Amino acid sequence: MTFEKIPYKIYLTEDEMPMNWYNVRADMKTKPAPLLNPATGTPMGFDDLRPVFCDELIRQELDNDTREIPIPRRSGTSIKCTGPPLVRAYCLEEKLQTPAKIYYKFEGNNTSGSHKLNSAIAQAYYAKNQGLKGVTTETGAGQWGTALSMACSYLGLDCQVYMVKVSYEQKPFRREVMRTYGAAVTPSPSDTTSVGRAILKEHPGTTGSLGCAISEAVEAAASQPGYRYVLGSVLNQVLLHQSIIGLEAKAALDKYNIVPDIIIGCRRRQQPGRSDLPLHG
Repeated sequence: MTFEKIPYKIYLTEDEMPMNWYNVRADMKTKPAPLLNPATGTPMGFDDLRPVFCDELIRQELDNDTREIPIPRRSGTSIKCTGPPLVRAYCLEEKLQTPAKIYYKFEGNNTSGSHKLNSAIAQAYYAKNQGLKGVTTETGAGQWGTALSMACSYLGLDCQVYMVKVSYEQKPFRREVMRTYGAAVTPSPSDTTSVGRAILKEHPGTTGSLGCAISEAVEAAASQPGYRYVLGSVLNQVLLHQSIIGLEAKAALDKYNIVPDIIIGCRRRQQPGRSDLPLHG
């Protein structure tokens, strides 16, 4: 096999890392539909969201106009460390006997085992910067809970995770990783919240759901002074933080003057009931 001058793995130095997140909404001609207040049906503003979310995260969630949002720095260092490298798939190209040049960026090599850490560090940082004691969240298979517990451990925040009961029971390694980082992990539904107790009373044999875990985590945040709820998907500000993946990939390609023809993003989900698969899921 003849390797070209482009290395097998393209790493970025800290100086080469992107300094801003990309807010795709600024370039959208049709903006996303706003979050609606469930009581009034009207668009939610900053004050509506403040009892649940961190202040800066609300600003990012509601920002439809700022194209680039600076990645904050802590102790002179960006809160986003260099991510997994961009890899040139030389062996795959040879096996396929294709003239195409294939590159991939595998976020499963991230420290916590998935791309979730990109937003977990950001959200934990803003909670800490706001002077909060801790955060609450839900997790299904455990990727987000693992990432957030790791970020909170690094920043000195309390982390309370409500894990869907069926996953809590089927994935002992995942829940214990969270506990190793200091998180309190509770199988959901639980008797620690009013919504959890109500669900258990009506459905005593339930194995839980992500919706139930979310409800418990939100209630836990709203009922404890100094706590806020954080979420690892769905919200616009999470998309903002995850833009770092594409920005890193582009910076790596630019480093060798590579212009891609096709870009594909994908994510492999862990099979239900499997606890023996790698943590990156």
